[in-house]
Amino acid sequence: MSKRLAAKASLVQMPPAAAPAAPDESKVGLPAGRPEYRAKTAPGSMAHFMASQSSAVREAEELRERLKSFDGALPVRMLDPASVRASRWANRHEASFSDAAFAGLKAEIASAGVNVQPVSVRPVLNGSTANGPAAYELVFGHRRHRACLELGLPLQAMVTDLSDRALFEAMERENRARKNLSAWEQGSMYKRALDEGLYASQRKLSEALGVDVSLVSKSLSLARLPDAVVAAFASPLEIQFRWAQPLAEALQKDPDALMARARQVQQTGQGLPATQVLDLLLGIGDTTLLNRSTPRHRVIVGAAGRQALMTRDARGRVVVKFGAGVLSEAAATELAEAIAQVLECMPEGTLAKHC
Repeated sequence: MSKRLAAKASLVQMPPAAAPAAPDESKVGLPAGRPEYRAKTAPGSMAHFMASQSSAVREAEELRERLKSFDGALPVRMLDPASVRASRWANRHEASFSDAAFAGLKAEIASAGVNVQPVSVRPVLNGSTANGPAAYELVFGHRRHRACLELGLPLQAMVTDLSDRALFEAMERENRARKNLSAWEQGSMYKRALDEGLYASQRKLSEALGVDVSLVSKSLSLARLPDAVVAAFASPLEIQFRWAQPLAEALQKDPDALMARARQVQQTGQGLPATQVLDLLLGIGDTTLLNRSTPRHRVIVGAAGRQALMTRDARGRVVVKFGAGVLSEAAATELAEAIAQVLECMPEGTLAKHC
């Protein structure tokens, strides 16, 4: 090369060689032949592998921490209440579905559009209800289930698989925690468990439930009362734990006399307070209450055959019933005003027109 060409070549400046880009962790593990960066040496491959493992470990730890908040949680599903049947251990008397407490619960569920507190159910095979096949059986929440069924709303439920004994114990614990089961309902529940062979004895039942054996004994004593004695009360829900012993003693001492008094109260003493019914059953009550306890009815006949029924019960309470469609809204308003006038100026019960 001539000196002139060498001098010209020395004036040409070439750009520096580009350094290899840092590996992208998101591209680690891509198949060979991809244009992304690939390690060309064994140490480089190991470095990329360790980086990918570190990322996966971090992600797994984050997921594990998030799952801790769901520990012990049961799956909650929205079910058709018609597909859920009552438990064979159900302890609710029918009166529990017509009292003020149930009406309030039903109103709350209607307002929310769903039972905010889920019920508990277990899957069943070949089950049935009055409305068709049943896919689930209630563990607890029978009143919430009934409310949703009557309202036509979906039922929010926790689904779990339980044995008969586990179902019974879960139901009993939930009801006892709520403290809203009557003494008679509690006893009926215990009686059914023993009759079905779920427990070998009262003591075994009390130990399994963590309930004092004396409470179990009192509850069972009430549940085993003859039907006529229970029917003497306006509702079995009124029967109290402390009445178990005197009623049991009366039944043991003279069952025929107790049954005779029970039938008499049932025929002529309906509407009496539960404490008075108890005294009459025990033979220590005022029997003259039975003579004047028969409800008095008066049929009020109006135009076009329309009628109203006025009833005065054993406690002196007066109830007036109108047939469906008889009382218009305007007439109801006038009636309410007339009743208010009677209550205001006629304490002795004379007609309002004499005020």
